[in-house]
Amino acid sequence: MNPRRAPLRSSLTLALLAVIHAAAAQDTTPPGDPVPPSATTEEATNLDAVVVVGSHIQGASTTDALPVMVVGAEQIDAAGAISGDELMRTIPQMGDVLFDASNNPQTSNAARGDVNSVNLRSLGVGNTLVLLNGRRLVQHPTSQGTSDTGTVPVQSFNSNAIPVSGLDRMEILLDGAAAIYGADAVAGVVNTVLQTDFDGVSASARYGGAEGTGMNEFELNLFAGRNFDRGNVSAFVNYVDRSELMAEDQDFTATDDLRALWADYPDFAGLAALDGRSSHTPWARLTVGPRAVIRSNGTAVTNTAGAFRIQPSSFGCGVSLGNDLCLASGNHNFNTTNREMRYDTRHGTSVRPSVERINLFLTGHYDVSDNVEAFGEVGFYHAVSEATQPPVVNLNSLWIPATNYWNPFGAATLPDGTPNPNRLPGLTGVPAAGLPVQMSNYRYVDTGFQRVRVENYQARFLAGLRGEWSGWNWETALLYSEAEAEDRSPNINMTKLQQQLALATPDAYNPFSGGCVSTPTYGDCSPSSQAAIDGIVFDLVRESRTTLTMADFKMSRGDLFSLPAGNVGMAFGAEARRETQRDDRDANLDGTYTFTDMVTGDTNLSNVAAVSPNPDTRGSRNVGSAYVEFAVPLVSEDMGIPLVHRLDMQLAGRYEHYSDFGSVAKPKVALAWDLVDGVRLRGSYSEGFRAPNLEQTNATQYARLASGVDHIRCEADLRAGRIASFSECGQSTSGASLLVAGNPDLEPEESTNTSFGVVFQPTFIPERFGSFTFTVDRWKIKQEQIVGLLGAQTALTVDYLARVGGGSNPLVVREAPTQEDIDAFAGTGIDPVGRVIAINDRFINLQPQTAGGLDFGVDWSLRRTRFGSFSVNLNATRLLEFTRDPGDIVNALYAARAAGTIDPLTPLPDSTQLIGQNGRPEWRASGSLTWNKAAWRVGYSAQYMSSFEQPQLLGISGNPWVVEQRLTHNLYGQYRFPDGTAVRLGVRDLTDEGPSLADGGYRGSLHNPWGRYWYVNIARSF
Repeated sequence: MNPRRAPLRSSLTLALLAVIHAAAAQDTTPPGDPVPPSATTEEATNLDAVVVVGSHIQGASTTDALPVMVVGAEQIDAAGAISGDELMRTIPQMGDVLFDASNNPQTSNAARGDVNSVNLRSLGVGNTLVLLNGRRLVQHPTSQGTSDTGTVPVQSFNSNAIPVSGLDRMEILLDGAAAIYGADAVAGVVNTVLQTDFDGVSASARYGGAEGTGMNEFELNLFAGRNFDRGNVSAFVNYVDRSELMAEDQDFTATDDLRALWADYPDFAGLAALDGRSSHTPWARLTVGPRAVIRSNGTAVTNTAGAFRIQPSSFGCGVSLGNDLCLASGNHNFNTTNREMRYDTRHGTSVRPSVERINLFLTGHYDVSDNVEAFGEVGFYHAVSEATQPPVVNLNSLWIPATNYWNPFGAATLPDGTPNPNRLPGLTGVPAAGLPVQMSNYRYVDTGFQRVRVENYQARFLAGLRGEWSGWNWETALLYSEAEAEDRSPNINMTKLQQQLALATPDAYNPFSGGCVSTPTYGDCSPSSQAAIDGIVFDLVRESRTTLTMADFKMSRGDLFSLPAGNVGMAFGAEARRETQRDDRDANLDGTYTFTDMVTGDTNLSNVAAVSPNPDTRGSRNVGSAYVEFAVPLVSEDMGIPLVHRLDMQLAGRYEHYSDFGSVAKPKVALAWDLVDGVRLRGSYSEGFRAPNLEQTNATQYARLASGVDHIRCEADLRAGRIASFSECGQSTSGASLLVAGNPDLEPEESTNTSFGVVFQPTFIPERFGSFTFTVDRWKIKQEQIVGLLGAQTALTVDYLARVGGGSNPLVVREAPTQEDIDAFAGTGIDPVGRVIAINDRFINLQPQTAGGLDFGVDWSLRRTRFGSFSVNLNATRLLEFTRDPGDIVNALYAARAAGTIDPLTPLPDSTQLIGQNGRPEWRASGSLTWNKAAWRVGYSAQYMSSFEQPQLLGISGNPWVVEQRLTHNLYGQYRFPDGTAVRLGVRDLTDEGPSLADGGYRGSLHNPWGRYWYVNIARSF
């Protein structure tokens, strides 16, 4: 637990106790009243009563035509979630969560801290519209290159900015809602509705923790409100404090070397690909450049490429440096001889950051007159997270001047005339002035772990009027919302580093001493001086900001005119909004301060060791829209038409004008056909439009890590007999950059959404057995022109195909082959290649993708029986299709693999059928059961996810790893004492399933990295 938080936690706890004590003195609430009152109203499980998403016409029966799922207060309680992300993950239709701190992003290029994404149908971040009380939320300001169509910068609504304990319900519209809420609602809409209209005071406190770990969470909630003659004012405060989850706490996160976890799976046992330890280590990659072999007293200490290495004597010795360290010629071979010197990035680091979060929401309404009501909202969210990440790496090579005090090839004498104690004895081919040394792969372990601090802020202000005029309901509001994020982490200033490396005193930074002999995979037992470390470390800062300013006006009435089947309803409205986005990178990244190598004169736009150059980006757009909606009853029960008990239609259209993309109009039509009372067929068709985000169009070229496998090197290893199978290859493109450029000529993404289904509410079952609802819906979404990149791995595979034929891919930029490279390719029949430096790419509109499946729902409730009240809810979804046209380039790679031109085990993206791969399990389901009687209450919920493949992890046979299915159970029991105090004991993941074993230990975008979790909650209302 962070000791700096103890005073705040103690103050909040004392304040809560004071409120409880003061209110208890005047408590007139009868024992047994709920906490808070709105949390247990039966309407929370009555679909017809609560659904407002999907239509702007109040009480319109056409909403029955729409597939809407409502997560009420009872289901929220049963899930036991404490963050918005944990609650969102219980929705079966929610896809993988790619903005997630447990994915352990290594640089500030990621969206870090207390942020998680919303991704319905796995269509990608940015395809789901998220509303709060029916109106848009501002987007989280930090973008992240997270997409299976390449490292495309996307933005998301932050689900953690929504307080779970303050929710009245969550409504999920599962078909396109472009015509109703906005053209960007491609996958659907999530509307979160907060509790309001409190009268009195409620307070609760909760403490919980993950079993077998040091992670714990503390939560305080305070609800207060008051009714007065003409209105109400209500306030809600939520405070959460969560400690770090350390990697060492669980075996699937304790180390990057996961081979032991696969020891019982013969097809994967011992695979090098399961050893994720890094080749960026304190054992630096060093060279003096191509020249004749240098010897020390006759012993070769470099090869003809000038490469040499420092290593423990147990790995071999050329010249002893003392303290069991040796210098030998050639680079480390981290794939074979020096594998046990790879750096374990999990050592001493955290899997999830600590979080201190506060949510405050104030709402009120006042009757200005009998027909006009004023209303308003003020929301505030603030979170500070801290994570422990591995020490900084060196992404770009730089030269260590010959004057460096620790340089083994340094000057013969120091500036004061004394002999250089660190120059190797008896050197040949090294001048008296010494030689500079080039350093590439390196990790600055002696500077310590990166302590990453991210501060997130979000505010929302809304003021509006609503009322009734001549039979019309009208509403108008002004909304302003802003979000800011500051990401701060220690890093290495390259200019100051080289200045420190140039010193001829012991305070010079020393990269020549390696790490620890006793623990070569972590630690540094011979760190540089504190003066050297202080001279090169600085705080790297990324600041980002988004704003949303919106004005809207809407009118509706349910009886515009009459048809034989009933009244026609109508709604229309207009909306104007302005969106801005600014991403301010550190001056050492955005080109303000660049790096110039004092030895060679080479320049780099990044003056930071571990982060590629990034320009500042900013953009804005104005969007104006207008919509119209009709609720049309076509057939009523009174008309007596056989097999048409009732037939209703929803017609809607929306026009939008984007200041940077022009205009678009999108329609929607939905039908609800009741064959007989209790049997309804429903269907809808809609179109959507999503403009590329402001960073995709405005970004100048920037760089990201080009993670991938260099298959041409794998081919050389295979032909030379160094590996037996392509699946054993560990030739990653460590340190290479993916150079990405924005594209102002991008076209918007277009989509069509269709759904049809049946709703069965059996009327023949007696009321004493409860109320039943069964739903089945078939849905299909087709997107065209989705924004993406070909990606680093595709470019590397294209280069592989070209080079086995004697050519190359010009988008892949390489160094000239070193002597080590030449030796590695000797006798293979392939021309030697150098290390990958960079891969060029650009945002483009890719081929279409299509997703479709089935949604199932079951609701049953039985209230006020002598055995108590019961509520059961079950929702499930099954993917039936998820395909993406791979395009001509990938199709050519498939043809080459089939023809044997490239190895048959070369992994390729199989976009023809993406079901059951990575973030798209075929089945997902969730269910809940709640029982309460008198003072007792019990809630149970479960989540199921079917197995899925990981095509990037292939066994010896060439078959992909299958992540096992997962079924978890949550349970709580509650008792309310006569004085109104309620005590709840709960457990999540009752059977301690934990996450299923996956590449990297677990799949963080789908599974939380812990098992059984216990919590206790105490609540009181006054």
